Amino acid sequence: MTLSAHDLSVQFGNHTVMHDTGFADLQPGQLTGLIGPNAAGKSTLFRTIAGLIKPKRGTVMLGGCDLSMLSAKARLERICFMPQFFSANAALSVFDVMLMAQKQLSGWRVSEEDMAAVAEHLQAAGIGHLADAHIGELSGGQAQMVSICQALMRSSDVYLFDEPTSALDLRHQLDVLGRIRTAMRDRQSIGVVALHDLNLAARYADHLILISGGKILAEGTPSDVLSDPLIAQTYGVGIETAKGPRKELNVHAYVDETAA
Repeated sequence: MTLSAHDLSVQFGNHTVMHDTGFADLQPGQLTGLIGPNAAGKSTLFRTIAGLIKPKRGTVMLGGCDLSMLSAKARLERICFMPQFFSANAALSVFDVMLMAQKQLSGWRVSEEDMAAVAEHLQAAGIGHLADAHIGELSGGQAQMVSICQALMRSSDVYLFDEPTSALDLRHQLDVLGRIRTAMRDRQSIGVVALHDLNLAARYADHLILISGGKILAEGTPSDVLSDPLIAQTYGVGIETAKGPRKELNVHAYVDETAA
């Protein structure tokens, strides 16, 4: 089973925000990093794959199936989308929100097994102490941790994470991306995560897609994409890559003050 997109075009009114673009087969068990500057089209691409936006033309294929042919429920079962901004009733507790994710696709009768599963996921995510807190009481980082945990509660073929680390400190960024990558490998699911930090992308992604202006400009291994001159052109900065002492790929971005 692979995920691919072909000739996608998305239009809002008279404004085209995605132009006949797509990406090659994304593999199960791998984590793909979606990178690009602000307003590059990352969220639009995610929402199109999830079925929340209907493209003017083009197809998204999952395991040979055109996703546009599925019902909304069937698509929701196969695609789990974590948006950039967490939304839930402020009066609900964290445990309630997690339980809703657990029961969303399987009926609403709650069992002891469901309760235990929610408690286990909260503890594994390091947020068990927030179980009784109301959503409206959470900080931005805490809400993001709950949103990530909620997504991983689901069992899906594809997981889309839109900037899941934007409100997190460094320690939690590393923890979250490590858990997402491990979950994709263990479940043999396809994971795509939108990131602004190129070093995090280099460290955790098996595959990278570079998008800008609604067009996918490059895709491939982190080493290949991050050493492509298109990276510097896209971000408008100088980019240098080097292997660290642990063989990890390090990215250094700088402003070229000598440029005209």
